[in-house]
Amino acid sequence: MSNPALNNNPALNGKTLTADELRRIYDQPAAQTQRPGIDPEPQGGFGAQQPPAIAPSDKPMTYENTISKTVMLFLIVLATGAVGWFMPLLALPAAIAGLVLGLVNAFKKEPSVPLIVLYAAVQGVFLGGISGIFEGRWPGIVSQAVIGTLAVFGVTLLLFRSGKVRTSPKMTKIFMIAMVGYLAFSVVNVVLMLTGVNSDPWGMRGATVFGIPLGLVIGALAVLLAAYSLVMDFEMIQNGVRNRVPEKWAWSAAFGLMVTLIWLYVEILRILAILRGD
Repeated sequence: MSNPALNNNPALNGKTLTADELRRIYDQPAAQTQRPGIDPEPQGGFGAQQPPAIAPSDKPMTYENTISKTVMLFLIVLATGAVGWFMPLLALPAAIAGLVLGLVNAFKKEPSVPLIVLYAAVQGVFLGGISGIFEGRWPGIVSQAVIGTLAVFGVTLLLFRSGKVRTSPKMTKIFMIAMVGYLAFSVVNVVLMLTGVNSDPWGMRGATVFGIPLGLVIGALAVLLAAYSLVMDFEMIQNGVRNRVPEKWAWSAAFGLMVTLIWLYVEILRILAILRGD
């Protein structure tokens, strides 16, 4: 399971279309979306429906317009983050709204620019709120988390560009299993904290395993998962640019990167808080 924002759309599926393939697509009836003899039959499971082929566009997605859209979204996050910083009580409702908008955007068949922009605005309020709270408790922690996030992103991008890291079917299956386990742990942890069953500020993350806080172990796993998700994001973007898909899919790529980077920042912020706690 990679980032649904990138993996579930028909534009970034990794199929490079040759001239012969394009001719065969145009010769097929309009209702036929699969390419006989080229695309495999659909298999069962999450996200397994075969996406339709997309012909190269006259106004294609490029690295440049993907980067510009990503930067614009993060500027929105920063702008609304200032609101959350000074009004931290908005962090919880913003987190809930961000979760809903994230799921809607991730599973839409085509990107919706207004919904993606709204997601960025809401997530900015959430990030600003929790960042302000953490900064008040541990001064300097926000700048450390930002540096850590940029470091992971930069190292992952360099390794990807060098060809030293790539995804594989086996690793993706492991990633999927680990993600399901991480999500299940997170949901149970939140429920225990909200119901008062676990009074620790970090919930089950505050427990220790062989003298090591469980939160550090879970956090390190989450950072590794986020780094692998970044590699998957980079591959999907590379496929979209190579296939010259319509420019609108750059919004989906920008959204996918934003989701992964926000997740990475929150995990690093939490790890630093646990390390600096008494």
